[in-house]
Amino acid sequence: MFLKNPSNQHLVEILSLGDLFDPFKEEVEGRYNWGEEAQESEKFRKKDLIFPSGEVLPRCWIDSHYRDEEIKR
Repeated sequence: MFLKNPSNQHLVEILSLGDLFDPFKEEVEGRYNWGEEAQESEKFRKKDLIFPSGEVLPRCWIDSHYRDEEIKR
């Protein structure tokens, strides 16, 4: 899966989808997708990534408390 770093507009290939979907993980392993050779992997903060279309990531991927209001009812 590819996401975009909005600060530099480069695509990031996500290498650990399980970490991406886990709201308890703040970082995800990925690598920039540029040039002809694969780049070195590095950690990216999920809050700093967006979809290539410009949409933000779903709240359930980045916030472990996204359903707290429902539980309180």
